[in-house]
Amino acid sequence: MIRTLIESAFETGYLSVESEGLLQQVLSTKCYQSEDLPFLAALYNAVRAGQIKREASSSSVLMEFPLSVERGRRQETE
Repeated sequence: MIRTLIESAFETGYLSVESEGLLQQVLSTKCYQSEDLPFLAALYNAVRAGQIKREASSSSVLMEFPLSVERGRRQETE
């Protein structure tokens, strides 16, 4: 399911409110696999770079990622 949502966002250039909500649920309940993390990180980076637009209000928080993804991203930029 995660990859389908992410693929849709990359195909359309938009992350729908519904898709973002589902992704947040998956992350908060830790119902994801380690193989999903690079795809989630790619989506997160694309949204931050403006390549994918969020339908949700810009004032709301973008997906929060597990610490392992955050650490990996920090190490890549250092």
